[in-house]
Amino acid sequence: MNRPASREPSLLQALTPLLFLMAMLATAVYLYADDASYGANQIALLLAAGAAALVGLRNGMRWQEIQDSLVQGVALAVVPIFILLAVGALIGTWILSGTVPMLIVYGMQLLHPAYFYPAACLICAIVAIAIGSSWTVAGTLGVALIGVAQGLDMSLPITAGAIISGAYFGDKMSPLSDTTNIAPAAAGSELFAHIRHMIWTTGPSIAIALVLFTLVGLGGGGRGDGAEAFGDLPAVLDAQFDLGWYLLIPMAVVFALAVLRFPAYPTILIGALLGAVFALVFQPEAVLALADRSDLSRPMTLLSGAWTALFNGYQAETGNAAVDELLSRGGMISMLNTVWLIVCAMGFGAVMEKTGLLERMIRSVLKAAKSTGSLIAATLGTAVGANAVAADQYMAIVLTGRLFQPEYRRRGLAPVNLSRALEDAGTITSPLVPWNTCGAYMAATLGVATLDYLPYAFFNLASPLVATVLAYAGFKILRLPPQSDAEAAAAISASSASPAHARD
Repeated sequence: MNRPASREPSLLQALTPLLFLMAMLATAVYLYADDASYGANQIALLLAAGAAALVGLRNGMRWQEIQDSLVQGVALAVVPIFILLAVGALIGTWILSGTVPMLIVYGMQLLHPAYFYPAACLICAIVAIAIGSSWTVAGTLGVALIGVAQGLDMSLPITAGAIISGAYFGDKMSPLSDTTNIAPAAAGSELFAHIRHMIWTTGPSIAIALVLFTLVGLGGGGRGDGAEAFGDLPAVLDAQFDLGWYLLIPMAVVFALAVLRFPAYPTILIGALLGAVFALVFQPEAVLALADRSDLSRPMTLLSGAWTALFNGYQAETGNAAVDELLSRGGMISMLNTVWLIVCAMGFGAVMEKTGLLERMIRSVLKAAKSTGSLIAATLGTAVGANAVAADQYMAIVLTGRLFQPEYRRRGLAPVNLSRALEDAGTITSPLVPWNTCGAYMAATLGVATLDYLPYAFFNLASPLVATVLAYAGFKILRLPPQSDAEAAAAISASSASPAHARD
């Protein structure tokens, strides 16, 4: 971590921009409610970054250093931004091609309202384990399950909570996941030892989530009041699209590429382009209607329609207002507000790190952790806080791991304890922060505000709580074998490098 070349910031200085941000965000929610993320939160983040910069300048930093940190911080978000834009394009072409409508029809045939929530959670968990990406699961299956939920008159916030719970469980437990590899690298543990150790916190957490989703479904809770507005949704979709099993091929290709460890951005972009090709082949009339260009030849009109779906999404005109709202989605343009939010959040986190304010807060927390239970609890709390301040799960994992690793070794605690804590809080709580890259992505992709689905992301809420209880109970806390001080110092030095990362 880069430190300012002048005075050490005080704890009050470190807390000032954060408290200012919290006050601004609370005011934004009061004034704009669910629309706070459409500009108000971005202004709050920029002003809070300005407050952090003023502290840095007061402590002797040069503006050029702070400006460079802004550039570097936003650079970390470039890959997530391109993925986000690609997902917008994918949603648009997959609706136009009939892929999403086909998934909705199959989902309504196979999923019953009584077990819809736990089934949605399990489906997403299984696929996420197989491909190692919560983002890909949410951008493909998640979008379809949201459509199924609307057709079955289920609660969208609870559905989003089930999708995110399953996706992050699978992501966390998959050896193919970026975060599952970064956490042991940051802590100095071994990948499969790390995964085995996570079972003790992740297993009870997903069990709690499935029980809660089952109770909600069986109890008749979480039902909407607008199913009649959709009419016979499968019939409406069948009238608009030429449906068939072959329309699921683009999804199968995306999942196959993910399993083969293709990078996320080209994988999703290929899926979006394949959706455009399928739309041209199987839904030409829908493509022509979307283009609405009488001045062009048929081939050029088809090209215009497919191109429009990539950047502007699909605009449905079924004659049913509810179905039109369900299907009129996607396009890169739909993600631009989320890109704005991510850029502002990453800028704030970068200035907080560069000025030393983030490290100052973390070291205060570390100093107060006396027992093993409180040390692990401090790790969990720090990772959650870093998700909010740094606005990115990778930064939360790497920063927390780097700062806590020496203390774990000094106390004779095995690195898997640290790597598990990093995942239990750093990975899992990232989609619960509206301006975190993960929270912004999930809200934009699923069409449900972060604060709306947050109470129902049962797995994500349970995981840090279960980890805290087990930490204070001393259950499955592994110790290091005795070693010399020289060996410990060498081990810390060998694992101190920050791992590179790419978005899940």
